[in-house]
Amino acid sequence: MNEQQLEKVSAAPGFIAALDQSGGSTPKALALYGIDDSAYSTDEEMYTVMHEMRTRIIKSPSFNGDRILGAILFENTMDRAIDGQETSHYLWDVKNVVPFLKVDKGLADEAAGVQLMKPMPDLDALCARAVAKGVFGTKMRSVIKLADAAGVQAIVEQQFDVGRQILGHGLVPIIEPEVDIHSPAKAEAEALLKAAITAQLDTLGDGQSVMLKLTLPEADNFYTELVHHPKVVRVVALSGGYSREESNARLSRNNGVVASFSRALTEGLSAKQSDGEFDAALDASIGSIFAASNT
Repeated sequence: MNEQQLEKVSAAPGFIAALDQSGGSTPKALALYGIDDSAYSTDEEMYTVMHEMRTRIIKSPSFNGDRILGAILFENTMDRAIDGQETSHYLWDVKNVVPFLKVDKGLADEAAGVQLMKPMPDLDALCARAVAKGVFGTKMRSVIKLADAAGVQAIVEQQFDVGRQILGHGLVPIIEPEVDIHSPAKAEAEALLKAAITAQLDTLGDGQSVMLKLTLPEADNFYTELVHHPKVVRVVALSGGYSREESNARLSRNNGVVASFSRALTEGLSAKQSDGEFDAALDASIGSIFAASNT
């Protein structure tokens, strides 16, 4: 583990940029950016177009370690380069931004009010490649739809079981059991989630710590105990479908929690913008999210 990166992620002001849209979410992300599916005909072409968008974001003068702690990459992005450097090395060496890797393979069908992660048979090999490329940590997402005690327990146990496997490679896992913002029992699900996470944190061994990526809660400062838990490097929040304005407003009321936004970060960016317009829009987005995270 890189101690300099750990210090930055755990203590510096800033937020995590989530640039990890995968195969299922890439077409929508590109459409919001102003590129429809006529611009590509294969998955490889789609990922190339997406990498061009991500490269434009990462190379922007407004995107750097002054306000951004880390960036979460999709595997395909980790395997590509920016200006001849591997993306993960470019992030850290050029931008002073800590690289993370999304490792999950998507969601299983809903059962007991939750969607667990699909199996990850190649996780050890992927983690080994990430370590070789200088990646600091990982991220994996599952989703809670209902306040079902057994379902929430299953989702948290799976997250921490996989998290221990990732810790074994010297990587810091971001545990992400997202609560759907449209859940009819969102607050109740969050109460079950906090209790289940707390119980799992207490089982981690010496020298083991994780990050948590959680939906912005219904009750302000609901996750304060997790923010200050000795086994938690940082609590970050996902935007989950809220607009950037709504995400920032909720985030600013949760002290010690910082953003890890994806769609809310890129809201308003367009392929049709000039570089000057693009940089100005991204700068305003980063500035607003940084301010909301710094509470």
